[in-house]
Amino acid sequence: MSPNYISSLFIFAGVFFFAVGVAGLLRFPDIYSRLHATTKCDTLGAGLILIGLAIQGTADVALKLVIIIVLLWICNPTAAHVIARASLLSGIPQVKESFNMNFTQGRKDEHQG
Repeated sequence: MSPNYISSLFIFAGVFFFAVGVAGLLRFPDIYSRLHATTKCDTLGAGLILIGLAIQGTADVALKLVIIIVLLWICNPTAAHVIARASLLSGIPQVKESFNMNFTQGRKDEHQG
């Protein structure tokens, strides 16, 4: 299999995950689930596209793209966590059917027993 086909496969897979992330952004009801969908899909989609581009490039270009992938895999989930935590602390409500993320409730009762 030639590098062009392998590269195209990675790039198309990355575009697919970006499209799934956009569908999650439009479909899910609150900021927390939207953030989860877009973060996971964007991280994987961008990683796959950059891997596909690294296959096409020279060794110097591939090394730079691998560094970008590593930074993206570190920064994207971290930024999503910060956004979700800031949303939670600022009081942005969740959907009622969501898992309760308020972990401070009930802690006094657990330690008193």
